[in-house]
Amino acid sequence: MDYYKIGQRIRKIRKSKGLSQENLAEMLDISVTHMSHIETGNTKMSFGVVEKISNILDVSLDYLAHDKEKEDNSYAKQISDMIVTCSDVNKRVIFDTIKAMVDSFEVNNLNAQQ
Repeated sequence: MDYYKIGQRIRKIRKSKGLSQENLAEMLDISVTHMSHIETGNTKMSFGVVEKISNILDVSLDYLAHDKEKEDNSYAKQISDMIVTCSDVNKRVIFDTIKAMVDSFEVNNLNAQQ
């Protein structure tokens, strides 16, 4: 497991959500120094801490632990990776846009079959 890469993902998501290291450390009930060490990959994390981080940042454990060199190239995975750091409002806009497109495809496919 590459703790440096995990830490960098955590930092990126934390910043995108407007949280400071102090904010996240407080939510996790850990010291700011420990939070800094997590983000720089200078410490190993227990599963419990990783799980709490994923819940607080609203990302999957898979995303945090994901090794980019072994990335799944499916379209769904690529879309998920692109929007993971978006705000909840932007995620909703993306969802609504995709849903409208899929609904349109279904209507057009039904019309083409008639």
